[in-house]
Amino acid sequence: MAVNYSAKEEADGHPSGGVGVPGGGAVGGGGAGAVKTRKPDNTAFKQQRLPAWQPILTAGTVLPAFFIIGLIFIPIGIGIFVTSNNIREYEIDYTGTEPSSPCNKCLNVSWDSPCTCTINFTLEHSFESNVFMYYGLSNFYQNHRRYVKSRDDSQLNGDNSSLHNPSKECEPYRTNEDKPIAPCGAIANSMFNDTLELYRIDNDTRTPITLIKKGIAWWTDKNVKFRNPTGDGNNLTALFQGTTKPVNWPKPVYMLDTEPDNNGFINEDFIVWMRTAALPTFRKLYRLIERKNNFQPTLQAGKYSLDIAYNYPVHSFDGRKRMILSTISWMGGKNPFLGIAYITVGSICFFLGVVLLFIHHKYGNRNTSADIPN
Repeated sequence: MAVNYSAKEEADGHPSGGVGVPGGGAVGGGGAGAVKTRKPDNTAFKQQRLPAWQPILTAGTVLPAFFIIGLIFIPIGIGIFVTSNNIREYEIDYTGTEPSSPCNKCLNVSWDSPCTCTINFTLEHSFESNVFMYYGLSNFYQNHRRYVKSRDDSQLNGDNSSLHNPSKECEPYRTNEDKPIAPCGAIANSMFNDTLELYRIDNDTRTPITLIKKGIAWWTDKNVKFRNPTGDGNNLTALFQGTTKPVNWPKPVYMLDTEPDNNGFINEDFIVWMRTAALPTFRKLYRLIERKNNFQPTLQAGKYSLDIAYNYPVHSFDGRKRMILSTISWMGGKNPFLGIAYITVGSICFFLGVVLLFIHHKYGNRNTSADIPN
């Protein structure tokens, strides 16, 4: 006969109806059911009898560890810091909030009324290797939750059904005038659209610097995550028929570039912008300036001018805009923090090693045992 158990008694490990006895039966229960118990199985794992290793911290093990960490981290930090300082970088803030700025006249520009300005500057040192041109924005929160979710990855991947029926995550930039927006969402709608052109000034003659617009996006983004819609032929105008441009864009997505392999959803400026930044002050790659030969620097020291088509308004949210010219090294762009962090940690460890060595040398050999009186 089966024995019934109450919840409380089951938790206590005793069956209802009587006390278990060594024969497998139960007094008062009238049944032969097994007694349930909460006792763990008698195994090495459950009874915590597995062999364990615990380090014994002594002066002979701790002091060498501190000194080794210090001697390793400090040289690494110095190397990283020197490498970072060898990177050439030049930055221009062209927001135009200062009355003396050439771009002050464009400060209150709107999306549909472009303005142009020119800023002259001088490079004190030559840029030897390939130069990367970035645009930078400040006080622009691309990490806001609703902003980050405001996109349709299926649409950006070329799915035809999502092209004409975007995700509801794109609201309120999902449709406009009863037509689906392509690309939809707040990220695409706020795409950076200033145009930057660089010139070298030599004897009052302006020579344009060749700016390469391809190769600025991640390979996986360009070839995997972003694709144009598919259909009969490669006519993007026909493929995007029935959709409309984002509200703040001056032209539709199929007119972003004249080259077919850099137009539509696979436009690299668009792809770079769609990779949202984690912090409110950020920079994104805009153009590449390749070194032509090993005998001349990429950008010689001298006078230059930056022509700006000022289309992107930032004054309304107290933002700022920058253009950055920078070289790179094996560790990326200019960032002294990592080198300083290594030097700091290494110095602290070395200092603690010296202090503990002094304490051990002065007090370690003393007999700390107390005499017990009779």
